[in-house]
Amino acid sequence: MAMEQKLISGVQIKVLKMIPDERGRLTEILRSDEPIFERFGQVYVTTAKPGVVKAWHYHKIQADHWVCLAGRARIGLYDPREGSPTRGLTNEFIMTPDAPFLIKIPVLVYHGFSGADPAVDTMIMNIPTEPYHYVTPDEYRHDPFDPAIPFDWKK
Repeated sequence: MAMEQKLISGVQIKVLKMIPDERGRLTEILRSDEPIFERFGQVYVTTAKPGVVKAWHYHKIQADHWVCLAGRARIGLYDPREGSPTRGLTNEFIMTPDAPFLIKIPVLVYHGFSGADPAVDTMIMNIPTEPYHYVTPDEYRHDPFDPAIPFDWKK
C-alpha cells in the first residue's frame, strides 16, 4: 500500500477491517460518524481493463473516496496546488480487495488509476461528496502521460 510515504496535504487513508465468517466477509467502507466523512453526493463504480490508465483529472468542488472492489488498482495522485505544503508531490498506492483501504482525495489534487491486474478488470467504487452534474461536470482532465506531472504510468 506504500503508506510510509509522505501524504499529499488533505489526502486521508482509512484502513478497512474485514469481518469474515463461514458465509463470507463484511467490510465497512465509510460511515457518516467518522472524521474522514465530509458529506454524501452519490456512489458509483468505475472499471479499467488490464493495463488501461484512467488519469489525470481533478475536481474544484468535490472530494472523492475510493475503494478497490476487484482486481488490482495502481493509484496515482499529484498535488499542483499553489500554496500547498506538498505542492509538486506525488503519491502512489496499490489497492486490492484483499488488503482494503479507503483513500480520500481532496479537491484540486490530480488523481487517476490503472488496471494493474493482468487477468481481470479493476473496479473502483467512488463515494464523492457531490452528485455528478451532467450539464456542468466538476471534472477537469489532463493528459496521463504529460511529463509536467512527475508520475510514470508506464512502469
